[in-house]
Amino acid sequence: MSPLFRFVFLCSLPFLFLACGEDVNPNYPEEVAAPEFYHRAVKQLTDVIVHDIFSPPVAARIYSYSNIAGYEALAAGDPSMPSLAGQIPHLSPVPAPPAGVEISHPIAALAAQLKTGKSMIFSEEKMEVFEDTLFQEIAAIGVPEDVMAASLAYGRQVADHIIEWYGGDNYKQTRTFPKYSISNDVSKWQPTPPDYMDGIEPSWMKIRTFALDSASQFRPLPPTPYSESKDSKWYQEVMEVYEAMRTTDTTELAERINIAKFWDCNPYVSHHIGHVMFATKKITPGGHWINITAIAARQAKADLATTTRAYATVSMALHDGFISCWDEKYRSRLLRPETFINRHIDEEWRPLLQTPPFPEHTSGHSVISRASATVLTHIFGDNFAFTDDSEVEFDLPARDFPSFLAASEEAALSRLYGGIHYRPAIDYGMVQGEAVGKHLLERIQLGSTTISKK
Repeated sequence: MSPLFRFVFLCSLPFLFLACGEDVNPNYPEEVAAPEFYHRAVKQLTDVIVHDIFSPPVAARIYSYSNIAGYEALAAGDPSMPSLAGQIPHLSPVPAPPAGVEISHPIAALAAQLKTGKSMIFSEEKMEVFEDTLFQEIAAIGVPEDVMAASLAYGRQVADHIIEWYGGDNYKQTRTFPKYSISNDVSKWQPTPPDYMDGIEPSWMKIRTFALDSASQFRPLPPTPYSESKDSKWYQEVMEVYEAMRTTDTTELAERINIAKFWDCNPYVSHHIGHVMFATKKITPGGHWINITAIAARQAKADLATTTRAYATVSMALHDGFISCWDEKYRSRLLRPETFINRHIDEEWRPLLQTPPFPEHTSGHSVISRASATVLTHIFGDNFAFTDDSEVEFDLPARDFPSFLAASEEAALSRLYGGIHYRPAIDYGMVQGEAVGKHLLERIQLGSTTISKK
């Protein structure tokens, strides 16, 4: 390779995948670019998270650190992308690219994201097979071997830095903390059918945040006071849940069922038929919003900088949102509708959706959906209409939304239709999530790019 050609080639590496047609890869459509490789890497991580059955808060943690790693590896070669170091007080700068060595930062970003994600899941071999295939495909485009090797090495060096950093977030310590203790207080949460599982992550509020000053920074309003009186506000809120699926309007009923199932996002639903028990696995609520991020970035034809920025910011909103929500859940420790209704109204009643194994107030879907929608609106704009096909692979039809905020409102309301949340948990959770999202945007700046909606 002549010195002149090598210089031109290497200078174009950050934009290598932005070319189109057969000059890149005849197997890809014209719009496929470096972002598409990154989308595929994130989707692979989602698939493994589903396979390994991580809980929603833990999944959000995995998305966060892996996408921060990808962003930081790319930002190291792009002065327009501010590093998160310093903006997140406990993150020190990632290693600088080695002097005199030619690096493709898009490739490094993939290597960083994949290695960090692989370090946080169980099925490492699934990530390794994907990684080998992806990098062989990229190498086949014509990347010089020395550039490929150096880029992979640098990306993995960034990953090592992020892996060491996340080791101090208190996650390992919480693995040894006590389980949730069931109370004799009739207003407090107790395990629910069919599996009566222990409360998930009762110490999650002790996990280190990214932008929040503390887990309780945006403490929501408390739930309505518990009461067994039929004249109480509490009882009215219970009856709203009880009656949600008892409407005689068949069209309205069908729509409520569709909404509830579309946003279910329960990573592990058990089914009991006689003596046989089996389970189905799906994406987590955070995984759903990560996929919406991919939908928006593809639709906007976002460049790699914007794509990694969107993933990193949404992931951090999910992470801080779950910490904020779980802080309230295990403070109020409110019982679920299923428990109260079975005790006092209808012992045969079952919610449309399987009740998740943790306290009721506030709604996790409401918090993290609003936080994610707030971030995505900031990045891609108001009234960004899109078709959400996140659940198609789980045999549910796609749904259309006029904006991210509208999608978050439906996601929140779905929990009432599903029979697993009272109205205050939904409404207060939305306020809580918006506060988390706005605070993140105020505290952390990842630069901006022009988005073309097509």
